[in-house]
Amino acid sequence: MQGLRHQRRGQVRRHRLEAGGVRLPAHRRRPGLDRLRRRGRPRRRRPRDRGGPGARPRRRERGFAPGLLPRWLRQPEVVDRRVKISDTVDRIEGTDTRAGWRLIADTLRPRRAGVIAGVVVGLFWSFSKVGVGVLLQQAIDNGIERDDMGSLLVWAIAIFVVGLLSAVLTGSRRYLAFREARLVEKRLRDRLFAHVQRLHFAYHDEVQAGQLMSRGNIDLQHLQNFVVMIPLTIANGMTVLGVTVILLIIDPLLAVLSLAALPFINVVAKVFGSRLFPSVMGIQRESAELASVVEESVAGVRVVKGFGAEDVVRGRLRRTADDVYRESMNASKIRSVFLPALELLPNIGLITVLGVGGHRVINDQITLGSFVLFNFYVVLLIWPLRMLGMIIANGQRASAAAQRVAEVLSTDPVIVDRPDARPLHPGRGEVRFEHVEFSYGDGSIPVLHDFDLVVEAGTSVALVGATGCGKSTVGRLIPRFYEVDSGRVLLDGVDVCDVRVAELRRAVGIVFEETFLFSDSIAANIAFADPEASMDQIRTAARLAGADEFIEALEHGYDSVIGERGYSLSGGQRQRIAIARAILADPRVLILDDATSSVDPTKEHEIRDALAEVMEGRTTIVIAHRSATIALADRVVLLDEGRVVATGTHDELLATNARYREVLAAAALEELEAAEPDAGTPEVRA
Repeated sequence: MQGLRHQRRGQVRRHRLEAGGVRLPAHRRRPGLDRLRRRGRPRRRRPRDRGGPGARPRRRERGFAPGLLPRWLRQPEVVDRRVKISDTVDRIEGTDTRAGWRLIADTLRPRRAGVIAGVVVGLFWSFSKVGVGVLLQQAIDNGIERDDMGSLLVWAIAIFVVGLLSAVLTGSRRYLAFREARLVEKRLRDRLFAHVQRLHFAYHDEVQAGQLMSRGNIDLQHLQNFVVMIPLTIANGMTVLGVTVILLIIDPLLAVLSLAALPFINVVAKVFGSRLFPSVMGIQRESAELASVVEESVAGVRVVKGFGAEDVVRGRLRRTADDVYRESMNASKIRSVFLPALELLPNIGLITVLGVGGHRVINDQITLGSFVLFNFYVVLLIWPLRMLGMIIANGQRASAAAQRVAEVLSTDPVIVDRPDARPLHPGRGEVRFEHVEFSYGDGSIPVLHDFDLVVEAGTSVALVGATGCGKSTVGRLIPRFYEVDSGRVLLDGVDVCDVRVAELRRAVGIVFEETFLFSDSIAANIAFADPEASMDQIRTAARLAGADEFIEALEHGYDSVIGERGYSLSGGQRQRIAIARAILADPRVLILDDATSSVDPTKEHEIRDALAEVMEGRTTIVIAHRSATIALADRVVLLDEGRVVATGTHDELLATNARYREVLAAAALEELEAAEPDAGTPEVRA
């Protein structure tokens, strides 16, 4: 019965399509499931060895045809975990460690007053800690040794006052350090975010969102931790210096013996840092990859559940988490070897003081107070020297983090205003392509070849062609999302490269095929391009886009919060809100890139009249595959392999151009197959 139901449904769809002027291929015209073309399993591709020697092979997840899964769910046959999505990122990460330190210095420079204040407070804190030892020596030698209770009480009060001052300075140092660290982190995050917003589309095509999120969160947290440690690190260094000077003054021989371990600590610290840095870089690189996997898995949860691919995603997440674990354990092994040495060496000095110093006290070579002072200072040195390992680890993490952030900041935006860029003068929106050649990146296959097109001001043109013929590329070159290889794109007679980018993009409104809405109210999403728009303007734009009726039907109307990416709405509703958003911006040129693809064909007529009203008198470029939407345009341009091969009205091309009919038939067939459960579902479970 289910198969019969699908058969009848397919017959009705075929009848509607052929009645609309689209002639289906012969094998799909006759009813009956026995005549339907069966699609075989996607052919397995030979694995590409991108890792070279040492690459670890990975088994393909079983149970899913790889061609049916989204790109980010597919598992490569062989993966070198040392090479990530953006090869450029990894190459730069290993080239110049000084770039990270330069970034830290440049970021601290505007906050140097606050950092210096924290350092000064830290120095006074260090002096107070060292001063307690001197006061303790005086209390023993002048009070206890002489049985002078009055003197002992005075020195005890002095120790209390200095200790209280040390406590106040500790709180002040921590407050200043954390304040400056947070401000530096905030300033650097603002700078990073602003720079990422300026970067060109091609950069975002290559770099995963999770990689950028890792730099904006994890890496900046490491930098913040490093800035917090600056006053304490300098104060600890001053403590070591002050203690060394005082001990040398009191008893040079005992001082040398008690501090003999310091050179060895320095050697261990240097070796520790050099060994730890590569592991820290590996941890942060793998953590960024893990962030990418988590971000994609959460954002694509509907695709995951739709394909029943939870096991695939869990496997990918588990493997990436294992990589993070492996790198973390490498770093832990290094720490487990060097940190005990950093803790042991200071204790050797304490043993020396107890042995040699005790002998010298017995022989009256030094006073008891000096002996206690030596022990006090050696114990005081243990904490700064133990912290040396943590300081080195934080410094290495900060260096790696700053280097990764500097890599993003050092990427120059390709699409920028020219030095002689001028304002975009008023116009009606004539668009002209003159001998345009374009390809996505060096060495890639050209998308447009000697492309010429004129869209008269106030008219509408539909771009039609097979997948990959360059339709969407044409729409993306008008607002200058990409630079052409040669030729010119003109808006109202002016090369788009000669005008200010911000003004150009305000003049061109585009509705993408993949609609993105923000987790905010519907009104805020429609008014995204103009936050100062009135409610009447928002309602007018929604009405023109055919969205007002369903919005008013919601419980909270225009104040309804639509959730992350607008997934609480249907695909058609999201696209209508996106169209309303573009309408409210009132662009000179409106580009609809398959903007009705998610609208159910049975409901498409609800917004067809609205689109016609919006397009009236406005330069509009429609990129579509549905006949009803294409017919709204004044003129149709047929593209094939990056060239214009035919122009005319929809009816003219339908009657005279065989290639045009083939393109429409193929698009209709693709939509029909996507709608028929019996045509696609078995393949998912193969």
